[in-house]
Amino acid sequence: MDKKIYSFLFSTRLMAVLFIVFPVAMACGTFIESYYNTETARILIYNAWWFEAIMVFFVINFCGNIKKYQLYKREKWTTLLLHLSFILILVGAFVTRYISFEGLMPIREGATENVFYSDKTYITTFVDGDYKGEMKRKTFEHNQYFSQATTNNFAIKNEFNGIPFEIEYVNFIMNASETITPSSDGDFYLKMVESGDGSRHEHYLKEGQVQNIHNVLFAFNKFTDGAINITKNEDVYTLQTPFEGSFMRMADKMQGSVVKDSLQPLMMRSLYNIGGSQFVFPDAAIKGKITYKSNNDYKDKQTDDALELKIKSQGLEDSFTLVGSKGKQGIPHAIKLGDLEFTLFFGSKIYDLPFSIKVDDFIADKYPGTEKSYSSFKSKLEVIDTENKKTFKDSVFMNNILDYGGYRFFQASFDADEKGTVLSVSHDAVGTWISYVGYFLLYFAMLVLLFDKNTRFGDLKRKLDKVKAKKSSLMVLLFLTSLTGFSQEHNHLEDNIAKSKEIIEKYKVSEEHASKFGQTVIQDRGGRMKPVNTFSSELLRKVSKSDTYNDMNSDQVFISMTQFPRYWYNIPVISLKRDNDSIRKIIGIEKDAKYASLANFFDAKGNYKLAFYLKGAFKAIVPNQFQKDFIDADKKVNLLYDALSGQIMRVFPIPNNPENKWVSYLELNEPTGTALDSIKNLMPFYLDAVSKSTESKDYTLPNDLLNGLQKYQQKYGAKIMPSTSKINAEIKYNKFDIFKRLFYLYMLAGVLMLIFTIIQLFTKSVFVKNTVKFFHVLIGLFFILHTLGLIARWYISGHAPWSDAYESMIYVAWATMFFGLAFGRKSQLTVASTAFVASMILMIAHWSYMDPAIANLVPVLNSYWLMIHVAVIVASYGPFTLAMILGLVALLLLTFTNNSNKEKMKLAIAEITYINEMALTVGLVMLTIGNFLGGQWANESWGRYWGWDPKETWALVSVLIYAFVLHMRLIPALSSFYTFNLATLVAIWSIIMTYFGVNYYLSGLHSYAAGDPMPIPSFVYYLIVITFITAILARNKYKRYY
Repeated sequence: MDKKIYSFLFSTRLMAVLFIVFPVAMACGTFIESYYNTETARILIYNAWWFEAIMVFFVINFCGNIKKYQLYKREKWTTLLLHLSFILILVGAFVTRYISFEGLMPIREGATENVFYSDKTYITTFVDGDYKGEMKRKTFEHNQYFSQATTNNFAIKNEFNGIPFEIEYVNFIMNASETITPSSDGDFYLKMVESGDGSRHEHYLKEGQVQNIHNVLFAFNKFTDGAINITKNEDVYTLQTPFEGSFMRMADKMQGSVVKDSLQPLMMRSLYNIGGSQFVFPDAAIKGKITYKSNNDYKDKQTDDALELKIKSQGLEDSFTLVGSKGKQGIPHAIKLGDLEFTLFFGSKIYDLPFSIKVDDFIADKYPGTEKSYSSFKSKLEVIDTENKKTFKDSVFMNNILDYGGYRFFQASFDADEKGTVLSVSHDAVGTWISYVGYFLLYFAMLVLLFDKNTRFGDLKRKLDKVKAKKSSLMVLLFLTSLTGFSQEHNHLEDNIAKSKEIIEKYKVSEEHASKFGQTVIQDRGGRMKPVNTFSSELLRKVSKSDTYNDMNSDQVFISMTQFPRYWYNIPVISLKRDNDSIRKIIGIEKDAKYASLANFFDAKGNYKLAFYLKGAFKAIVPNQFQKDFIDADKKVNLLYDALSGQIMRVFPIPNNPENKWVSYLELNEPTGTALDSIKNLMPFYLDAVSKSTESKDYTLPNDLLNGLQKYQQKYGAKIMPSTSKINAEIKYNKFDIFKRLFYLYMLAGVLMLIFTIIQLFTKSVFVKNTVKFFHVLIGLFFILHTLGLIARWYISGHAPWSDAYESMIYVAWATMFFGLAFGRKSQLTVASTAFVASMILMIAHWSYMDPAIANLVPVLNSYWLMIHVAVIVASYGPFTLAMILGLVALLLLTFTNNSNKEKMKLAIAEITYINEMALTVGLVMLTIGNFLGGQWANESWGRYWGWDPKETWALVSVLIYAFVLHMRLIPALSSFYTFNLATLVAIWSIIMTYFGVNYYLSGLHSYAAGDPMPIPSFVYYLIVITFITAILARNKYKRYY
């Protein structure tokens, strides 16, 4: 019996089940979290007993396989370290969950605190009673996550001095607000709406009680000195207050004064301003009982929850409601049952620090010229440890922590007024170190795995060499088989447009001067400093889908727009989608018109013609294609409008401005008392001068004016001005637009290389052979250009070029091409296929929902961890994509197998399969290392190396799926090369979900769409169908010939 148990626990069957069930459970958890919230996902998945049991069985299975496969032998030490590292990581996770604790610590500037609030909710119960003749208190705590979507059942059974009691769960109300249910046996409640802290709150004043609301006392039918007293006598309401004040009756705007310490009538539906508090009593008091209702918003993290409980003791029972939430202690509720007194709280547990933290200063730095775009924020702290007689100062900011006394402090957030900080506190020294040891063992073992001759990777290299030695002219048969098997209404008159074009053409500036103008630095809305050329390039490409207009480059166009905005108002320059006739009909242009003018979008009264349709489009959770086209057109209209209005020309730095703000000449309506007053009119003067120069062809004056502007910028904006070399580099980057060009260059070279490779199979022509080599080299040169483009973007932006959706896509294309060239040194088909896939990835990168503009980083991304973690994890997508291509090729070879070519096909499939497995191994090594490096980044940034964020969860799902694919060879029923290659086609969908799915369909820290889903592209369905058909055809041939 024991042998059977051990055989099951250490079996490859159990391993397979664990590898499938564990990622499926985690994947379900991400969708539950997106649909509901994190607490719901924790209750149903991540904190469920069966989920933890899976991890326990993983550890047991790992330990058993160490013995089963004798991994303790010297030649297998790499694989042993790999398994031991995962065991340590799982053990560290259990220590973190059950021993460690963490929470948040809000502190105002100048204040000193020594407590923080747990990140979990607790029901805390103080029980007071007689113990040996003295009143004593005993504390009971129950930790639990709650969700309105789950059952939440629990019961606390305990005793105090031999007296048993029981607390039972009744109901949980998420994001609860008070409401009064009329009842004849209830109390009188007076509803009050106030905005003491600047936001709206509703309260119910209970008759006979005094309530403290934002440090102002309110009493209802209980006269209290120092309180605002409201008295009800029959149906007459009076007000007496210790403060002077005023009121305004809303119905007729009548205003009056509130006299201190005098009794006067209380007027309903009037806005009172007394004691620094603004409040309204909307209705007369009603008799009833307080109940709670939910707003049913699972994403609301600000509103308190309500927990209804029942307590029993000594034959007595009572029901009550606790109000509270995570991040605060909660409102106490006291009950006396028999000989025991109970005080209960619902909310965070309060932890005491063995030392105190004082916030000397909180500093929030912003990007130049912005108000809410933060570049970094820092808390200057003073640690006061009286027990150890130690006091010192330190700073905490993003990616820089304070580690003291076994506690780690991180910059979590800050108060809206920037006068207080919120620190994340973690106490997890043991769990962190166990996990970190596991991480480092994992990194070391995985890197050695690629070079140790005794590992599976080394074995694959030897097998591949043997196959290459036996391989004959397989490709001839493959491709022979495949070849045998396969007029307009306008809102404005035509003469207005013709006149506008005539003026624009007449005053077109020279390319030389436009180039100089393009070097002028502006500050965009996000605070980024960039040359005018960048904005003009982005403007023309986004609005008109072209780099030029009537032989004018983007800088010439932008100068002209700045000179003659009213003429450009009439020019058809806004590109419209081909298939949407509705927009054309609404704005009144011909059905076949490719472009519309800004004037077309407004009627004679200046009303925006798309306004009505955009309301529905922006409200739609999943816009249809019709609505998306309206939104796209609206973006172009707004971008062109900004350009024509002149607001974008923020070229004037305000001298000595603490926020380094730059402004346009249109914003300078008042004197500033600085040098800006003497130069603010330079722009209109420049525009006039450049108009005259277009006729005289003498640009001396406009050039001198630009030189003067640039000198002013250097003098008063040098702190944030990019260097001349960066400006020139960015202009060249804009001009070459290398990544967009590489899309068709990779495509052209890859397809032509594939064609000549096929021709080479039929002839020994030296010309054809050299042509194939030429395209191989050419693709290599394109890859070098790709690399240089990434380097240029890195240099221009100042951060690693994989920080947003567009950058990560061009980086994935680079990684795919890199591994295609690395693994395809002797396989021309691999190189050609990889070039094709790289071009497809670049095409996706230039879809409309990915903005290629260089932007500033959010604070947490401004870290060296970005270069390490993201570079490694995103680069892993390259070998996975390569493996998918090779898996598809292997299945196609199977599909075209027949009796005459079976042996040759077998050799070719074996070669492809070995390369495929090597690519998967490299990809898995990179993905695993990158994923756990991300955990270290998270731990160094906000004190939690794992938080079940959808991105990190799906990355782990991908790790497990690919680990299962590589372990399938150990399972007899799944060890065939057909199953392996099919699995590589299926597994790639986990990577697609990790990148696209999380970014655009789920909510979380890494989501670009904040959970707002896009419709699934139609090509996804086609790919699934093609994969399915290929798998069926290949399966039939596999069963027949292998």
